[in-house]
Amino acid sequence: MGRSRAVGRRPENRGIRVLRGFSGVLAGGLVALAVALLVAGIAAQQRAVPGPGIVAIAGHAVAAAVAVLVQRRADRTAGLAAVGAACGVVALTVVVLGVQWLA
Repeated sequence: MGRSRAVGRRPENRGIRVLRGFSGVLAGGLVALAVALLVAGIAAQQRAVPGPGIVAIAGHAVAAAVAVLVQRRADRTAGLAAVGAACGVVALTVVVLGVQWLA
């Protein structure tokens, strides 16, 4: 049996835990948004009405997948690596929302 990863870790800073939780919520939101766009795209195509295009759906899906992978990295590391990964998720979310929804 291997040792638990938590055995050798020091207690983490509360700020890092909060940032990691916030970035996890954002990553989950990107996944929910990608699924909602996919459902809206399928419904629009079935009803022959305008809906989100394939580029928008694919862009959101790729961003959601990347956000989940980076969030996983944030959850499994400590210190500056966790902060960097969590900030990466926040930055990716800002870019996706800025490019796809505000432009």
